[in-house]
Amino acid sequence: MFNLVLFEPEIPANTGNIGRTCVVTGTRLHLVRPLGFSLDDRALHRAGLGYWPNLDVRVYDDWGSFLAKNGLAEHGPEPRLHLLTKKARQRYTDAVYRDGDYLVLGKESAGLAEELLAAYPASCERIPMLPDAASLENAATWQRPAGEDLAHEALRRTDICGNFIDPADYRISALNLSNAAAIVLYEALRQTGFADIEAAGPTP
Repeated sequence: MFNLVLFEPEIPANTGNIGRTCVVTGTRLHLVRPLGFSLDDRALHRAGLGYWPNLDVRVYDDWGSFLAKNGLAEHGPEPRLHLLTKKARQRYTDAVYRDGDYLVLGKESAGLAEELLAAYPASCERIPMLPDAASLENAATWQRPAGEDLAHEALRRTDICGNFIDPADYRISALNLSNAAAIVLYEALRQTGFADIEAAGPTP
């Protein structure tokens, strides 16, 4: 069983979608506070549909608690942790995944904390993507207008994919959190024989 870890997630619908993916793949979901929503949030459950009650989900007060409760504090970062970040040199497809590994994704607005990445440099991985200029001809039209009203600023600072935008440095065409989680999780499952899961299921 794989473990998918969301570090300080902010958008309930993303977490709901990820929860649904976890249910259908037999993956455990770990949520590290603070969360940008309540676990009773309607948007969370709407995205998770009827799957949410079947989800194996654990919640932690902080990163240290997550490490301690999962027996990771005493061990090195490899091979159990895979930190997904655009700042990594290694691609997620170059990593070797083993049953029980932890796939860690950061919050929508800022990704994983710099100090966390610095603590596990060998475990950082990225999903390669085309730059905006190559993937969207109208990328410039998605920029936030000058002098825009600051009401609902967080929502207005999202791009076409629902990602938060850092006006100083952002990718319009970046994957949203639930897309990124699914891509990496299925690569991990592919490497460990997930294609044969039906043959390994209960016999009628």
